[in-house]
Amino acid sequence: MHNFKQTFLLLFFVTSVTSTFAQDSKADYLRDIQILESKAAQYEMNKTRNQNTENYDLKYHRLEWTVDPSTEFISGDVTSYFEAIENINSIVFELQSNMTVSQVTQRGNSLSFTQNSDEVIITLPSTQSIGVLDSLTISYNGNPVSSGFGSFEVSTHNGTPVLWTLSEPYGAKGWWPCKQDLNDKIDSIDVYINHPSQYKAASNGLLISEDVVGTNTITRWKHKHPIPAYLIAIACTNYTVYNDYVANGDFNIVNYVYPETLETTQSLTAVTPQIMDLYGSLFEMYPFADEKYGHAQFGWGGGMEHTTMTFMGGFSRSLIAHELAHQWFGDKVTCGSWEDIWLNEGFATYLEVLVRENFDGEIAFRNWRESSVLTAWNAITSQPYGSVFVQDTTSVGNIFSSRLSYQKGAMVLHMLRYKLGDIDFFQSIKNYLSDPALSYGYAKTENLKQHLETQSGEDLTEFFNDWFLGEGYPSFNISYYQNDTGMLDLRVNQTQSHSSVSFFETPLPIKINNVDGTFQIIRLELTQNNQLFSIPHSDIIANIEVDPNYQIISKNNSAVAGNISAILEADIKFYPNPVKDNLSIVTSNNIQLIDVILYNNLGQKVKRYSDGFSNLDFSDLSSGIYSVEVNTKQGKTYKKIIKE
Repeated sequence: MHNFKQTFLLLFFVTSVTSTFAQDSKADYLRDIQILESKAAQYEMNKTRNQNTENYDLKYHRLEWTVDPSTEFISGDVTSYFEAIENINSIVFELQSNMTVSQVTQRGNSLSFTQNSDEVIITLPSTQSIGVLDSLTISYNGNPVSSGFGSFEVSTHNGTPVLWTLSEPYGAKGWWPCKQDLNDKIDSIDVYINHPSQYKAASNGLLISEDVVGTNTITRWKHKHPIPAYLIAIACTNYTVYNDYVANGDFNIVNYVYPETLETTQSLTAVTPQIMDLYGSLFEMYPFADEKYGHAQFGWGGGMEHTTMTFMGGFSRSLIAHELAHQWFGDKVTCGSWEDIWLNEGFATYLEVLVRENFDGEIAFRNWRESSVLTAWNAITSQPYGSVFVQDTTSVGNIFSSRLSYQKGAMVLHMLRYKLGDIDFFQSIKNYLSDPALSYGYAKTENLKQHLETQSGEDLTEFFNDWFLGEGYPSFNISYYQNDTGMLDLRVNQTQSHSSVSFFETPLPIKINNVDGTFQIIRLELTQNNQLFSIPHSDIIANIEVDPNYQIISKNNSAVAGNISAILEADIKFYPNPVKDNLSIVTSNNIQLIDVILYNNLGQKVKRYSDGFSNLDFSDLSSGIYSVEVNTKQGKTYKKIIKE
């Protein structure tokens, strides 16, 4: 899903993004995208998992709706086939009170029911046993707009009425009786839209028929793949329809657009088959090719990835790429909890980057990463807190946080790609999409993690603890010293913006710029703070850049030339200090000691220790302050010791 005001372009992963937004415009944009992406509900919701709908498995919906784009009203019959998971005497569907249920029938017989603010509770005529399939029909009508959700909208374009629906995340029950928790996809649906004949109606799946009945047309769409309630949608207006052909798959992309925008839109959507082919080569073929892919123009300033039929407020390449990506990430494999929305939005955002990388070439991609991506980095690190994991799913703004679910989520994927390499990263994603337990079903972050680990052989527990569950970002400060033996010593210190992460274990790229204009990019594997690295480097260094191509989320990085004593100091510890009889030395980072020389306060050499560094004898020394010279294979440093 992608939404933004038409007066702004997306700040992150879009074709024309720049880093020159004024700060007030940027702040307005980030606020707007959080509001607009919520779509179905722009308020704090007391939304928890509805346990009342967990005792049955939905198999099929026949959705029969009567609408008129000029009228804020819907009436319908929703027939649901369901299988009991346990012995049940009643069944619950979710429906807001702005919709009025007139009757519930089963095989022509009326069933008793009650309706409260959120549910329709239906009494079954007898106990339905585990594993038994049955069906019933709910007839209802009402004005969905009166709820204020935004899940059912009536507006105009160029003076013509237009109607569309948007149900993500909690809005489906605002306009039809459903089961909208992320735990049960409907195996297949038929959608019948009864509408005035001067209009066309778009929906999910394959167009079966358009039958004229009097002054109305009944448009039937059929979708034969599992689908959650929030991805079922309809749109209706005086659409002009045209196709973009996908040769690699032999099917059409069907575009339902406003007639006044036809010429412009045709030129913009022509890129869609190329993007689809790219995703097919990187991951797998389009997962709904037996039906269609389509665009339906609507009145929001972004897009919504309804399965097989994305609703589009514009047709930029980035928006087309983002919404098409959702057909794999969000529609075929759907986040199994709104806590894991990044599995939808982080992927779709990152796939926009892959379009730029593959269509515009490495130079354009590098230029984009070195300039435009600064906008994203600044947004992600604009606050010292915030996790990709959505901690509060009652807040629609938190679920659809552009900074965290979209931008940081996408960068977590990029960092995984950088960490694991292209071969393992992309193969892991292919395995994730084709996993029979996830394919056309639901997934959690742990499922993605398992596939990444299985393919790469790496334990990613710490990575996901830091970057998915943890909040904030690191700052890297490097001290470096080039000694006379052709070795470069680097000390990497890291601070964290939020206390939820004690240390971000991560690869860190640095660029070593030499005075002769040459450079070298190396990758440091950070496993602990104040880690020391020694690498061969004989060229004279001009300066060092930390993460010059923005591979890792971070902020306020620096690299300064220092002396070896300062670099070594954190790796050599003496205890106890003050000391009475015996002094011990503890080293880290594989520091190799050569000898230790002791000087008194007059600068006179008192003792030299060349072995047994864990127990240096001070018992014969007089009280006072001593200077200790510690010589290592990496260089030397000095310490002060007090003898009691």
